[in-house]
Amino acid sequence: MSRGVFVTGTDTGVGKTLAACALIHALRARGVKAVPMKPIAAGASEHGGRLANGDTVALLQAAGLGAAWMEAVTPILLREPMAPHIAAEREGRTLALDFLGPALARLATAGDFLVVEGVGGFRVPLAERLDTVDLARAVGLPVVLVVGLRLGCLNHALLTAQAIESAGLRLAGWIANAIDPDMAARSENVAALAGRLGAPLLGQLPYAPQPGARAFANHLDVTALLPER
Repeated sequence: MSRGVFVTGTDTGVGKTLAACALIHALRARGVKAVPMKPIAAGASEHGGRLANGDTVALLQAAGLGAAWMEAVTPILLREPMAPHIAAEREGRTLALDFLGPALARLATAGDFLVVEGVGGFRVPLAERLDTVDLARAVGLPVVLVVGLRLGCLNHALLTAQAIESAGLRLAGWIANAIDPDMAARSENVAALAGRLGAPLLGQLPYAPQPGARAFANHLDVTALLPER
């Protein structure tokens, strides 16, 4: 699939899944048939009588896809919610990226814009000589960075942007997500990043105790992700 984005974050717990789901809703509202992928997920629980990752379920719901697409959206499901390489070791598995081709081919039949959610931050180990930078390169899509707005986000965001550039990937845009309701000088931090990241701010997601991706899609402008066909 030639169109799409790879969604990464400044850290784990910064709202990548929420942002990815909101992106899917925003793209579909523009008439773009966006489909999700979370290639590797660590942490499984029962959903509808089968083991699944909660993020995968949320992504499927955002795209209006049923459980039949679960294995294509998340080809690698690890049971324990921890660093993927550790979870894989505990299951006696060694992670590789040979699953990508078949999964991407199947997802291409469901839509024409791929929203891929990474694992944790941008450089999370997957195996001894493999990490999420390799995953992003293999997917080969521009990157959207989700910045969790809290103390320290400036350093985390700028270092991540530098790592994205060093990996030979393009930062297509970023999303500011207000995860700390008590953060001081939030708007000043957003302004500082807007002047330094060199990529468009796609939107600011407000703090909400129970955030909803469909409603948050209204806070995003995905125009920069949609060059002329």
